[in-house]
Amino acid sequence: MCYDGSDKMHKLKNSVNFLLENAGPVIRYRLRKEILHDISADEESGMLAEIYEMPYYQLVKSYVKPDGYIGSGMHSWDNWRGRVLHETPLQDGERAARLLSYYRIPKSHPIVANFVAAMRDEEIMSKEFSYIPPEILRFKNRFLAVNNGNGLIATIYTMQAMLGYGDDYEDLKEFQNTSLRGFQRILEINSLDEITKYNEDAKRKYNFPYIEEDEYFPNAYTLAMLAYTKSWRNGKNIEMFAESLNHINEIMNPDNNMHVRIAGKYCAPCFALVRPLRAFDADLIDNINYRRILSEIAMTGVGERVDIVRQSVANVLRAIDGDGILRMNFSVPHNKRYSPKKIEYTGP
Repeated sequence: MCYDGSDKMHKLKNSVNFLLENAGPVIRYRLRKEILHDISADEESGMLAEIYEMPYYQLVKSYVKPDGYIGSGMHSWDNWRGRVLHETPLQDGERAARLLSYYRIPKSHPIVANFVAAMRDEEIMSKEFSYIPPEILRFKNRFLAVNNGNGLIATIYTMQAMLGYGDDYEDLKEFQNTSLRGFQRILEINSLDEITKYNEDAKRKYNFPYIEEDEYFPNAYTLAMLAYTKSWRNGKNIEMFAESLNHINEIMNPDNNMHVRIAGKYCAPCFALVRPLRAFDADLIDNINYRRILSEIAMTGVGERVDIVRQSVANVLRAIDGDGILRMNFSVPHNKRYSPKKIEYTGP
């Protein structure tokens, strides 16, 4: 990496050096491979060997089944009718996939390649989702609500993309287009009221406005799908995507709530982008998911076309002023359930 001697580069150099000296093997590996681009083949092999010895990787490895699938279900029940379904959270297929992705286990590694192959095998997946009655129905209805990222198939496709296989398969390329259509839908409205319905006489405990299952809308899964793939990227799509993200912050209200009506049931959408997106703030903890969303937005390559990316960069540089170390203030009020001081497992 080349540093030009400016104050900005000096701060970043301090940050890089601090991480290289103090971070764990995953951060050091990803920093050198994905950002600094200064890792030799022998060094990469050695750093991956370190990662392969980490306890959580070993735990995920122990959950690999003979057919290649990992764990049971995906974003599924931990317990059902008194029966413990997951020894640890990492025995869930989505959590396992996320850990392998965040650890950057190479897509060529058998544990990853076989997992993806299992996800693309109808017979294997039908068997894997037959261990409790609700999962049988969920797999049968997996394509429902795919347009807004809330169908099971959206999760399955997104996990494949996160593992490095999002651009090699026509079904996943089609889901990229579906994901883009959700962001395009944002540009077609000036209020959430334009696409939601509301039944004021409903007797539900949480009676929120809702969209129908075939309505297009963006959520955390459709965003991740775009973040981890490249075949959709061209000037026109990038520009539309950036405009959509800015438009979200123009039209959405902080107290928005919304459900999706799927097969007659009202479901909370998986992190639907119905509220303003927040720029990075070292003193704002709130829900940890907001920072992951920022990272994935940046990964799409929109750069400073998006207001919150531009603001986040400025806030990060301000926060590391001095020694280059970014510190979080856990003394400020925050949601301890969704932003605990110690996060033990990766999660949806």
